Amino acid sequence: MERTLHLIAYDITSDKRLAGVRHFLKGYSTGGQKSVYECFLTDGELKEVTAQLERLIDTEEDRLHIFRMDGRSRTHVLGIAHQPKDPAYFYVG
Repeated sequence: MERTLHLIAYDITSDKRLAGVRHFLKGYSTGGQKSVYECFLTDGELKEVTAQLERLIDTEEDRLHIFRMDGRSRTHVLGIAHQPKDPAYFYVG
């Protein structure tokens, strides 16, 4: 089962929906920043994540972007940032 790095970025207008999206994404992410999460996902997990996020946001008010990253490329990091890493296992709970 191959995992691909995705960056999920959002701009949520409601504090309640924001908390729900943040809590949900923390279960899939290996890192990130305030409103950008680094998630290594299989194709099946990407479908699940997309479906759940569609339920959590208001499509008339909120923005959410999912970017599939090219695994052959390394990111440029500055400051205390770290290269994203695909861990040996995930606990989704």
